[in-house]
Amino acid sequence: MLGYVLRARGASTKTKITIKSVVAVAVVALAVVLPELVHMSAGAAGGATWLPMYIPVILGGALLGPVWGLAVGISSPVVSFMITSAMGSPMPALTRLPYMIAELAVFAAVTGLFSKAILKNKALAFPAVIAAAIAGRGVFLLSALLFESVSPISFAAALAQVESGIYGVVLQIVVLPFVIAGIAYLMSREGKRSE
Repeated sequence: MLGYVLRARGASTKTKITIKSVVAVAVVALAVVLPELVHMSAGAAGGATWLPMYIPVILGGALLGPVWGLAVGISSPVVSFMITSAMGSPMPALTRLPYMIAELAVFAAVTGLFSKAILKNKALAFPAVIAAAIAGRGVFLLSALLFESVSPISFAAALAQVESGIYGVVLQIVVLPFVIAGIAYLMSREGKRSE
């Protein structure tokens, strides 16, 4: 959404890259901080249940589009792992990290594919989030199945993780489309004012 609004306003390439970079850094920072807050209030199981890192990543995909969203999806678990490892409690765990990189990259990229369309039709935020959840969780399960023989995460363990995160996915599907549609409304309204 952001790229299309900036383009419509005639922003320079440098300005577009600067603004998108700032938004991407903010999204990654939120993807690191939000899980920490959930873990402090709801324990380690809270993260597996509510999937807090997924929320900013989905928003990042919607705001930044598929390419920048992909970068945010890849960067978020890596940055979180590096920072929390330095603090002595890595999140996500090293065994889960490659799977989360793939899964969150898909979540953000799929949501990003809807970015321009959401500006025109805010209701498309709902299928965007639903498609992202199905594709992302599907990639996680498929990866677990394909690499089961060489990975400590079995397909059964991955399936159990998907089942334990069902509340988080429902939360994403119920709440995030309204947030994304609201942001799209504000962006398109500001775009009209500047014309």
